[in-house]
Amino acid sequence: MVKEQDFLEKKASYCLDLAKKLGATDASVVVNNSISETVNFRNKKLDESNRSDDLGIDITTYIGKKKSSISSSNLLKDNINILIEKCIETTKNTPEDEFNSLPDKDLLVKNVKDLNLYDDTHLNNESKIEYLKTLETSASDDKKIINTESSFTEGKSNFILANTNGFCEGYKTSSFTASSVAVAKDEKSMERDYEYTRKCHLKDIKNADELGKLASEQTIRKLSPKKIGSEKIPIIFDKRIAKGILSTFAGAISSSAISRGTSFLKDKINQKIFTDSINITDKPDILKGLGSRTFDSEGVMTNTLKLVDQGILKHYLIDTYNGKKLNLKSNGRCGGSTNLYFENGKIGYKDLLSLNSKCLYITETIGHGSNIVTGDYSVGATGFLVENGEFKYPINEITIAGNFKDMFQNLNLANDLEFEYSINSPTMLIEGMVVAGK
Repeated sequence: MVKEQDFLEKKASYCLDLAKKLGATDASVVVNNSISETVNFRNKKLDESNRSDDLGIDITTYIGKKKSSISSSNLLKDNINILIEKCIETTKNTPEDEFNSLPDKDLLVKNVKDLNLYDDTHLNNESKIEYLKTLETSASDDKKIINTESSFTEGKSNFILANTNGFCEGYKTSSFTASSVAVAKDEKSMERDYEYTRKCHLKDIKNADELGKLASEQTIRKLSPKKIGSEKIPIIFDKRIAKGILSTFAGAISSSAISRGTSFLKDKINQKIFTDSINITDKPDILKGLGSRTFDSEGVMTNTLKLVDQGILKHYLIDTYNGKKLNLKSNGRCGGSTNLYFENGKIGYKDLLSLNSKCLYITETIGHGSNIVTGDYSVGATGFLVENGEFKYPINEITIAGNFKDMFQNLNLANDLEFEYSINSPTMLIEGMVVAGK
């Protein structure tokens, strides 16, 4: 079992007291414990089983506007004494930065909500193995499947965040993750695809048979792909891929990128960057949400933010340090977004497929082709040709390209949003993208 709050609090309190005694004007400390157990299968046979138990501490000390940090996995008293002494000495020799400080006291969370993020259920190795046996059998049921890999991971964690402003809070989280990777082969090609499920509570993950079937079906349908020529064509992004567009947007509105001037969305607050139909929300208090939290990694309270309202950018994701650079208060986003999502569009999935007589449906992208400085987007991709709303055949070896400024203005969303991840999107259509093929 993970360490309890009392143990973590005592370590944190000792660190803060010693840091102040040694000359720190302020200090913050994170003490965390995480346990992970993983079982891996390959081709219906047990491949590996492992367990990790990590206990760590991160200490930050301030002397006026000077700041430094140090971390360790050794929480013995003698080691902590040495760590803090070193951190204080480093701080004394660090240049001043006028923006260094703890968060404002009035922004710190007062009441930590119970968001039901912890399930104390423990699945023993035998039960994990039984789940994976069923999963592997399901995934390899079709003769076209020639290779399978699967895994099941159970994670538990607990932490305390404390600082010299009197803040001391933390909570437990858990996760249960199962994944299935399949390789299929026919006379023309060999293809790979995957499916996975991750939830805070064990009872909420997909059952093994369903997960295996999804991985198998998604792999087999990619067999015998065709090549297409270069053209300008509407692109539909599967929900798995569409959330990546939203992830890039989150990076572009982070206060660190904005304060450095390295984002194509700098100086865009209260400007229309999407069409009227687009709304983006970051909601930290979803029960059992994978990104849920009541305070950020500085202790600042998190509230729901309507980041984009009817196409207009309303907020950046702001932490204390970069917020001070921008003369803005932290909105509890140190560490990034929480449960970030495009709100549902007004058109059904099938109707979205039929909006154009011809389009491409993208199920996988290859490479990291998002440039938040310029807004340029270019990735390798695979997917399907869609004509009159019907999937015709798989396609591969294409590159899709555009610029987010244009893509955001030509974006249409289906009404099929599901909260499967910490970043979620409905199926997404973007008109007029450039495809480079054979």
